[in-house]
Order: sequence, then C-alpha cells, then structure tokens
Amino acid sequence: MNMISDILLAAGAFGAAIYCYVLGARLKKFTTLETGMGGAIAVLSVQVDDMTKALDKARAAATGSASSLEGLTARAEAVAARIELLLASMHDLPEPGGNVAPVQAEAQEEADRKLRFIRRRPGRSDLEAAE
Repeated sequence: MNMISDILLAAGAFGAAIYCYVLGARLKKFTTLETGMGGAIAVLSVQVDDMTKALDKARAAATGSASSLEGLTARAEAVAARIELLLASMHDLPEPGGNVAPVQAEAQEEADRKLRFIRRRPGRSDLEAAE
C-alpha cells in the first residue's frame, strides 16, 4: 500500500511539474515586452501618462479662462451700471433746439394739455338779411 501511495504521489508531483512548466512558458510569451501583452501594457501605460498630462493642461486652461471670464463679467456689470446712470441723467437735459427753461417747458406742456372751451353765439347773419 505504501508503494502505491508513493507512486501516486510521484505521479502527482510529475503532473504538477509539467503544469508549472507549461504555465511558465505561457507566462514568458505573455510578458515579453516586444510582442506580447507586456508591450501592449507598456504602450497603454505611456498613453495614460500622456492623457494625464493633457488633462492637467486642459484643467489649467479652463481655470485661466474661468478667471478671465469672471473679470470680464465684473467689468461688463460695471459698464452696464455706468450706462444706466448716463441714461438716467439724460432725462435732466433740455430737448435739443429748445431754448426754453425746463420749468417753462413743463408749464407750456401743461397749458397745451388743458382743454379750451369756446362758446359761440349764433351768428346774426340771418337777422341782418331780414333787415
């Protein structure tokens, strides 16, 4: 019985050795840097590094653009406030071509707005014809 168990143990060890040899050969083919998966992994690693650098550059450019846009927006708001102030002050200016003072111009406008009623008596032309 001992001999059978020793033979089975040797066969198992021999089978494991063959399996390790085949697996080692496949692993060598898999990891070669020029033609196998190792080359593909190396190429992908370089591409990941390049993409990381490009992403950092894009992030820096976006940050610069955002700060520039904030500055321009603040400037535009200041200019818009100034334009509103200028437009509000334009209402205080006299109308072009008018030499009338603003108070007199307002009085003239109120006088023009008042309704005027004129009563006319019937003409005496009929009576004059009868005489």
